[in-house]
Amino acid sequence: MSDYPIAEIRSRFPGLQRQVNGNQAIFFDGPGGSQSPESVGDAVKHYLLHQNANVGMSFATSKETDALIEETMRACADLIGCEDYREIIFGQNMTSLTIQLASALSRTWYPGDEVVVTRSDHDANVRPWVLAAQWAGATVKWIDIHSPHCIHDNDTIDAAINENTVLVAIGAASNFSGTINEVEMICRLAHAHGAEVFVDAVHYAPHGLIDVREWGCDYLACSSYKFFGTHQGILWGKFDRLTELPVTKLRVSSEEVPFRWMTGTQGHESMAGTLAAIEHLEWLGRLISEENISARREALRVAFSAIEEYERELCWRMIEGLKKIDGVKIWGITSAEEFELRAPTVSFTHHSITAAEIGEALAEHGIFAWAGNFYALELSETLGLEPGGALRVGLLHYNTMEEVERFLRELSSILAG
Repeated sequence: MSDYPIAEIRSRFPGLQRQVNGNQAIFFDGPGGSQSPESVGDAVKHYLLHQNANVGMSFATSKETDALIEETMRACADLIGCEDYREIIFGQNMTSLTIQLASALSRTWYPGDEVVVTRSDHDANVRPWVLAAQWAGATVKWIDIHSPHCIHDNDTIDAAINENTVLVAIGAASNFSGTINEVEMICRLAHAHGAEVFVDAVHYAPHGLIDVREWGCDYLACSSYKFFGTHQGILWGKFDRLTELPVTKLRVSSEEVPFRWMTGTQGHESMAGTLAAIEHLEWLGRLISEENISARREALRVAFSAIEEYERELCWRMIEGLKKIDGVKIWGITSAEEFELRAPTVSFTHHSITAAEIGEALAEHGIFAWAGNFYALELSETLGLEPGGALRVGLLHYNTMEEVERFLRELSSILAG
């Protein structure tokens, strides 16, 4: 993608200039947490130094904090495609919010109800639902995957979702294999049986435009620190359900959505950083667009269209290069004809060198990549990769083709040695 403004993008991320042992650092650790543009750091600093306050009072900093919360909700609503910004809930992280939602939903389930989870998901989208089912006396059903491509087994989808299903929990994209799942299809099937759907979009969020209305899900969660922001969890749910579900809260807490869900004082500085991260993506869309865009959602649509195309080129060059290295096995989709089913995250193993050893050797060369199961424990076990897991390389919109080529050269040298 020759007109992609990679130099301008990278100039906004000071961390990318880091040196390790005389080498320019390569940040391929994005699936565990992205780097942040300087604007995010500036927003956090400005809030803490000039606006830091609690909410609901008439003095200036409190009013500014109230306004920040609302504006960040509106930005998150634009990011995920919901119409009512009051459907946005903030929390410590996706895991905490999912546990909170699972706890609330479990009080509406009964013995004989069934909850569906998958073998491909991060444990944060498995264990909370398994526990919630146990609390309610409900049954857990599983969606399996095909190995090594890590695509959901449609037969187990059809077998798992039925008239007893109350909730299906699915990931938009696997943080291990990069597989993009058929969320819209599963939502239609679940709703046909009267069930609700929760989507973990943490790994998908930096790579593609989320659209909760198009997908048809009932709940969705993501995390700002995966799309260039701060450590902030974001939960979305349909307004009526967020209003009626039983929530554990203090007597003095608001009954209004979303504040009945947000326990205690929130991380307002993290909200400032989340807003700045979305504004970074908005900036990119306006920079790329040849038209004058007024709506933030449309700017985000343009940005993610360009990001998808750019990251796809990097990803498939990575995959083709890995295929040529003896002893490397890629887990996930490796056919370029199925590019729409893969996020730019590539996990692989080697027949004689552990993932941890490869990761340590790459780190010495200034290449940051994760080794392990990445909390996708069910998938790692299903693939027979425990306890060592795999080596994961994650590409983001600020990475370059030069970095991919250097990684392939360094990896080839490490494995040959």
